[in-house]
Amino acid sequence: MAGAAAQEREQVAGVRFQKVGKLYHFDYADYPGLKQGDYVIVDTRRGRQMGQVMGFTVPDADRSPRKILRPATPRDMVLRQHWEAQQNEALLTCQEAASGLRRMAEAKFVAAQYNYDGSALTFLFSAEQKIDTTALQKRLQRRFDARVEMRQIGPRDVAKLLGGFGACGIERCCSSFLTDFSPISIKMAKAQGISLNPSEITGMCGRLRCCLVYEYEQYVEARKQLPRRNKRIGTPHGEGRVIDHLPLLDAVRVDYGEGLRKTVLRADIIPLEEFRKLAEKAQAPCDRHGDGSCDCGLPAGQRVADQVNARLDAAPAEKPPESKEAPNSGGAASRRARGKARDGAQRSSRRRRRRRGGRRAKKSGDQPGNEGGNSE
Repeated sequence: MAGAAAQEREQVAGVRFQKVGKLYHFDYADYPGLKQGDYVIVDTRRGRQMGQVMGFTVPDADRSPRKILRPATPRDMVLRQHWEAQQNEALLTCQEAASGLRRMAEAKFVAAQYNYDGSALTFLFSAEQKIDTTALQKRLQRRFDARVEMRQIGPRDVAKLLGGFGACGIERCCSSFLTDFSPISIKMAKAQGISLNPSEITGMCGRLRCCLVYEYEQYVEARKQLPRRNKRIGTPHGEGRVIDHLPLLDAVRVDYGEGLRKTVLRADIIPLEEFRKLAEKAQAPCDRHGDGSCDCGLPAGQRVADQVNARLDAAPAEKPPESKEAPNSGGAASRRARGKARDGAQRSSRRRRRRRGGRRAKKSGDQPGNEGGNSE
């Protein structure tokens, strides 16, 4: 029991503020009796908001979640319904005020959102470029008692708010279950073999469809296991050429010529090129050991080297003649070089001594005292 209580205290509550929106974690230690589906009042960057508890999870170690202020009361729920009913009227008022401003000509106002007690009012709009809404915000602030905020959103968020049906005939993914938008590129459409016609790869928002990312990884992994296009393969129907991939079926489309084409599963494919290379390698002589002795699988006696090796194995091994310089030829060469250098240094020293002796004798002969002595 104590362990279960400690685990509950370590968990946080996931709160959602919109029908299809992100989950934000809050500490519910002050209200341990909260259950999934309860409404709570929390403090956010945009003021106090009402959200619904969607579940409980373990918090992130590097974040400290905010605490839940209190559970929502019946009065809070009534206030929320009252202010939600005023949102359409507030949106019309905003559109009329924006029509008189030249700067707001490109802005398209999508929705107006009150918080649960009507103390804050947020207008959502979209535009191709960033727009300065200071003048409009001041004008609306004089008409509403709530704190007015302007927030620019992208085309995907606009489609999520408006809802509707997609090209597949069912409700849009963004307005039914997607809580976050993943990055999508044209590369995903190419990998899945989808036509690059804009009408087939773009959604109602004018951007690439969110569903392009759903099966992209499966296509990439499946293509790695299938033979490349234009490769010759063997099949139960004969030899043919790969002309297309069917990744989700784990199969390929094969052309047999004369207009005959069939679908072949990966398990039934015979890799002809690999088999041919193996057969050529099996028929060729050993290219790893040359003409030496080898146990690579060739029949004995096919190579001349087999007979030579047999004679060498039968003859007794002869001991090679010993050489004094062979074990350390490099050391002998270095000793000879050092000896030559030493002899050269000695000869140079003797020449220098002879030159110095000659100079001393010459100097002694030039002195006056020595001349007199020699004359006597």
